[in-house]
Order: sequence, then structure tokens, then C-alpha cells
Amino acid sequence: MSSFEFPEVDWFTTGTVGPQGERVFYLQARSGDTVISLKLEKQQVLAMAEYLTQLLADLPEVGATEWTNAPDLVEPIEPVWVVGAMGAAYEPDSDVVIVMAEEFKDEDDETEASVATFRIGRAQTMAFVERAHDLIEAGRPPCGWCGRPLDYGEDGFCVCWN
Repeated sequence: MSSFEFPEVDWFTTGTVGPQGERVFYLQARSGDTVISLKLEKQQVLAMAEYLTQLLADLPEVGATEWTNAPDLVEPIEPVWVVGAMGAAYEPDSDVVIVMAEEFKDEDDETEASVATFRIGRAQTMAFVERAHDLIEAGRPPCGWCGRPLDYGEDGFCVCWN
């Protein structure tokens, strides 16, 4: 079991490797000298960004928040495991967002799933959301009929057109 708990995160980001249509998405965090990368799906990145956007909108005002940018992924990108489920919560006493990722396990696998927990500040959360939306928008455009990404090609193509 490879679980991680990052009580303080130097940076928290998402990124991709590969060309459009073949991109692999990663979640990456660093605390001190420790960097971990987790592999996840585009839909998970989008869902987490949308959830965090709503969570931030619901938080009480605390004054000016220093802006930061989410960094690019750092090499080498060696995923520790694949993310199955994600969640987030707000801890008001310390004004941090807690992001949790749980390892994907096949139903036949009886070992306990690993869990990674990251405590990130508001500025890091906002930067993650912005970067996630930028990555999603940089992908293939969606089909106007079914919403799935269009296949590569000069004009794009979707199997629902057949």
C-alpha cells in the first residue's frame, strides 16, 4: 500500500503528457523533497475543478488571497498509482482545502486501496482550477450531438454521425 499524506503542499497541479486525443492526465504534488504523480482521467480533472470552483464560491471571505500559478508537471512523471475516486472538503479552522484521491482497484483485488491526502491553500486551489480548465479547453472540441471529443482529422469526426 502506497498511501501519502501531505499536511503542507509546496505545489499542487495537474497536467498532461502526449498529443491531443492521446493525452494522459496526471495529478502531481510536492512537499519538501517528495514529489508524487498520480494518473487520472480527463473527466476526473474536470469534475474536481468544477467541485473546487463551487467549494471556493461557498467559502467565507477572508480578504485578499495572494495569487499563484499552478506549475507544469516535473519530470520524470512516474505515476505511483491510478486514481479511482476523488473528493474534497474545507477545513475552516486552518482555512485549507483537503483533496483526497483513492487508488483504483479491480473488484477482484482484495488489497486495501491507497489514499493520498493533500492540504492546499485557497491560492493553490484557485490555481489548480484555472490550470485544469485550461487543460480541458486545450483538448479536442466536443461533438455537437453527443458531447464526446471529436476524433482527429481535418474536419473532426464522431462515431455518432454514422
